[in-house]
Amino acid sequence: MRRRGFLKKIPIAASAPFVLNGIPVGVLAKGQLQQVAASSTNDKVLVLIQLHGGNDGLNAVIPIDQYANYYNIRPNIAIPDDGTRGYIPLDSTLDLADQVGLHPDMIGTKTLYDQGKAAIVQGVSYENHNGSHFRSRDIMFMGGDYDDYYGSGWMGRYLDYCFPNYPEAYPTAEMPDPLGLELGTTVSLGFHQENGIPVAVAANNPEEFFDLINSTGGLPPDSVIDTHYGQELQWIMDIEANSNTYADRLKEVFDKGTNAPGVTYPETYPLSAGRLTNPLTPQLQLIARMLSGGIKTKIFLARIGGFDTHGGQVEEYDPTLGNHAALLYHISAAVEAFQNDLQAQGLEDRVVTCTLSEFGRRAASNASYGTDHGNAAPMFLFGKGVKPGIIGTNPDLNNLQNNNVPMQIDYRQVFTTILQDWMGASDEAIAHTLFEEWLDKKLDLFSNLITSTNDDFLANRFKLHSAYPNPVRDRTTFSYYINTAVEVRMDLYDSSGRLIRNLIQGKQRIGEHQVNLDLSDLKPGTYVYKINAGPLNAAKKLIKI
Repeated sequence: MRRRGFLKKIPIAASAPFVLNGIPVGVLAKGQLQQVAASSTNDKVLVLIQLHGGNDGLNAVIPIDQYANYYNIRPNIAIPDDGTRGYIPLDSTLDLADQVGLHPDMIGTKTLYDQGKAAIVQGVSYENHNGSHFRSRDIMFMGGDYDDYYGSGWMGRYLDYCFPNYPEAYPTAEMPDPLGLELGTTVSLGFHQENGIPVAVAANNPEEFFDLINSTGGLPPDSVIDTHYGQELQWIMDIEANSNTYADRLKEVFDKGTNAPGVTYPETYPLSAGRLTNPLTPQLQLIARMLSGGIKTKIFLARIGGFDTHGGQVEEYDPTLGNHAALLYHISAAVEAFQNDLQAQGLEDRVVTCTLSEFGRRAASNASYGTDHGNAAPMFLFGKGVKPGIIGTNPDLNNLQNNNVPMQIDYRQVFTTILQDWMGASDEAIAHTLFEEWLDKKLDLFSNLITSTNDDFLANRFKLHSAYPNPVRDRTTFSYYINTAVEVRMDLYDSSGRLIRNLIQGKQRIGEHQVNLDLSDLKPGTYVYKINAGPLNAAKKLIKI
């Protein structure tokens, strides 16, 4: 029996015989995984969020420069360009061809971007995309071309290269935790080893696992172990034993950890349409708590489903509402809370979060207020270590490929960059992962946390200019630039720090702002004017003569 056929007959996963805080937890574990974590030269963590079903990138990241074309090809689901539920302009400092609007429910993503903690990679896919959910997921996890059929995943190959002679005697005092944890119950190919045997399988409940073992008569005889089937079964039982061991340890880490006081994770979509309960919140909340508790796990895989939006993607009466809107809110709001949690606990230097989906949707909508399977879609990266901005540009909606958004960036460029520039993989390890051809095609995704470029990013997008004239006799002009619509307050203080006057108060639009004020009644002296506008908190000196 072939491995895939054998595994399909297993209704549960040996890797997850326990539930932690109500979430099924699968241990991506065999010896080499713990060895990687124990021997890692850094404490970097990767959180992957898999968007099951194929995310509609065009309604998440809207091409502002081609809005008319965008509207014409999907008039029944297009996000409006104005009004209280219009798209959110992301960054007006970019070239027009790169400027995008976010779905109005992606406020959390916009907030993180304005803090210098988010990046968007446009048009991610692979050549000759076939539009199959299962095949595309396998391709993106195995790390191959459309016509490759590897029995291993890109992370599995990388780990096999780094630690080919891993010890079996784990966990140890030095490394009590598994390298990877899958949250949920779905099998992923990404961690399969070179021999084709996965390092994790999903589980629904432990009783079915024991039923499976009992149905085979318990431990397989030596004659069976020597067969491929026997090796598979022996592996499952080994992982079962490992998982039982890790269950106690993970519970210990969970009890020791905490979520930051004052950080509120979103539980529901605030509007009365679409999938109301946030399925990502408990997963990210759990990850943050375990990191707080000292877990040494390197990779977490969380999932959120519902993106296969052939019909009912939006509400007929309002294209900004519906299932897709709720899903985008769930991701943006949960990741923002997760990032705030990490920041409050001093953990944000260690963690990068990345979304992935098997494909995007067709550019044109269908008559069912939905979209069909497509090709390329954006990926989102979040974290203090991320270099903020947009990689790639808006798709040319006048040159679609069979109604598909064309690929700009191969998914392996993203993963190669993450492996090397974030996780610290060597060139040799990348070659063994079969990503060697992508080494000279890496993306500019990460900042140096010591000499961070994020300060320059913010300074170019949120600016308090010097008043003119200064010194001032009677009237002067205060000016500033903000990259998001936000509440703005500017106050004037004397040299002792006493508030003299409120100069500006109210919600302001994106862009450059100027206000000319009469200060002739002020006494001569030195003053300070301060502005608070979202991420902009700045002060400058003013001389009154």
